[in-house]
Amino acid sequence: MTTHASSAGRRAAEWVYQGVWGVLAGLFKVPQEPPSLPVAPGDDLLVFQPSDGYLRYLKFYFWLALVAIDLAILFLWLLIAVAVPWLGILLAIPAFLLAVVPDILAYIAIHLRFDTTWYLMTERSLRIRRGIMEIAEVTITFENVQNVHITQGPLQRIFGISNVLVETAGGGSGAASPERGSTGHQGVIEGVDNAADIRDRVMARVRSSQSAGLGDEADRDGDPTASGVAIGRRTATQVWTTAHLTALRGIRDEAKRLAEGTT
Repeated sequence: MTTHASSAGRRAAEWVYQGVWGVLAGLFKVPQEPPSLPVAPGDDLLVFQPSDGYLRYLKFYFWLALVAIDLAILFLWLLIAVAVPWLGILLAIPAFLLAVVPDILAYIAIHLRFDTTWYLMTERSLRIRRGIMEIAEVTITFENVQNVHITQGPLQRIFGISNVLVETAGGGSGAASPERGSTGHQGVIEGVDNAADIRDRVMARVRSSQSAGLGDEADRDGDPTASGVAIGRRTATQVWTTAHLTALRGIRDEAKRLAEGTT
């Protein structure tokens, strides 16, 4: 019986939330679909959102705030009711509404924040979008990325989530804001449960983007004549293959032959 009631309560809450979400999406013109990025044929496109652990993480802070604020309102109302009983009765309904209505709005806002956060990753760039009233969207090109690292606080560790911080040139000057998604130099992929995998994907694409057209494919295959390319350094990679040496010898022999003919 309890399980049935709990299931019915979840369905009712979901129905109410979907209704509110539909109204807000129409009122504020909130995109309900993930953003898009240009993708070349054959490129890998990864579209994802924060993990469920992130929603539980946000709700934990919600319940902490709810209990603290509601207890403060209740305590204040009791003081008034004891001191002036008739005023306490008069303020009972307003105090109840003051305690409950903000809780409902905050609970809906948490779900909206979760549902409107999107991450897209192609072979060349990363796009982050979040927000309802003010939609913040940032695109980071991998060839501009200087550093990628994971951050995880104690509470995040409990909920099994982490943030992946992607820094571009000049990104060390300020802290990234998850609410806005970027400071112009940093992008935050927050609330994911596979942060190491995402970091490795980003780093692999950064290496690929930074080395594109520089001829360092042999370096990735273990060619000892190739110099490496590290994230954050724009060092041109030089690779001398057999084809290069053959072409140089041909140029040398042709120059020699022309010189002899002139003589």
